[in-house]
Amino acid sequence: MQWEGISEFVYVTECESFTQASKQLGISTAQVSRQVGALEKRLKVKLLYRTTRKVSLTEEGRVFYQHCRAVLDGLEIAEQAVTNLQSKPQGRIKLTAPVTYGEQQLLPLVNDFMKHYPDIEVTAFLSNQKLDLIDGGYDLAIRIGKLPDSTMMAKKLSSRTNFVCAAPAYIEQYGTPQTLADLKQHNCLLGTLDYWQFQDSAKEKKVRVTGGVRYNSGYSLMDAALKGLGIVQLPDYYVQKHLNTGVLVSMLENYSEIEEGIWAIYPHNRQLSPKIRLLLEHLLTHLA
Repeated sequence: MQWEGISEFVYVTECESFTQASKQLGISTAQVSRQVGALEKRLKVKLLYRTTRKVSLTEEGRVFYQHCRAVLDGLEIAEQAVTNLQSKPQGRIKLTAPVTYGEQQLLPLVNDFMKHYPDIEVTAFLSNQKLDLIDGGYDLAIRIGKLPDSTMMAKKLSSRTNFVCAAPAYIEQYGTPQTLADLKQHNCLLGTLDYWQFQDSAKEKKVRVTGGVRYNSGYSLMDAALKGLGIVQLPDYYVQKHLNTGVLVSMLENYSEIEEGIWAIYPHNRQLSPKIRLLLEHLLTHLA
């Protein structure tokens, strides 16, 4: 009796939904609701606030969740310790990542990983949209930049730097901006945002820029910059090789933005999976 409803309560808490918890547990929503209700009745305390839109913890529920999560983590550790003695990592990993970073940096490393662990299958969906891990059944997501508060676990894998740069031909014709205000006098090649981010006097600053080009493709913006159409701000994995050869020239380096973190995030209840842990270790080794 002491264990009844514990898993259901933890999954509802982490999914913030009875419906999503039922999908993760492979049982009906009604059964999840009955188990959590029975748990509350047995404890004689309300653990969850329920509305048509959201499920959230009461103060008592928050305390109870922390203890229950620790207990379930301990069980997973015990089970996997026994399993690891008898078998090698296997099964499927489903992950998502931004398109260009996934193509250039992530998936080549995943391919190397799979050569070492042929019994692991990987399904990757590249998207610049921040997909819901629980709803999509993802084990892992790669995110870049600041992370919002969430119940997800996060591990920093690496970082990236954004460069403001242009082709020598553009600089020869229009000059080099010396301050952020000078950008108003230049044709700035825009992506999906109408501002660029900088670091000015130890403070983050967003500078609104304008120009005759707006593409939702980093490669297309880079091509426009290479052809002398204007100034661009792009991450290092787009432009570093062109900066190294002088085909593009970096500028406004005194205002360089603080490096953005590259993170792996994953649902709390999957953090101890051997195959996920091995993949994270592999990525960290090669990206750090």
